[in-house]
Parts: sequence; C-alpha cells; structure tokens
Amino acid sequence: MTLIEVLLAIFLPPVAAFMKVGLGAQFWINILLTLLGGLPGIVHALWLVARKS
Repeated sequence: MTLIEVLLAIFLPPVAAFMKVGLGAQFWINILLTLLGGLPGIVHALWLVARKS
C-alpha cells in the first residue's frame, strides 16, 4: 500500500478502485457508494487498497 494509493482512495475513491480492480463489480460498487455520500466510497476504496496489497 503506497502513499499515492491511499491519497487517491481518500480524494478520488473511484480512481483508486479502478486502479486496483479494473471495471469489475467492486468498481461499480465504489461508484455507487461514493454517490451515496462520499464517506462510504472512501472507506470502500481504502479497504480495496489495503486488501489487494
């Protein structure tokens, strides 16, 4: 897990999710969570970054 991945997960969660999983289901879940409030998308992106390291 690099600093850049963490910063992307915080400021641009869908971009971080895309970099980790591509256009899979987790990416679309992250888009939905980000649209529903932002914080859930950030948490999900951080989870993806930490899990895929």
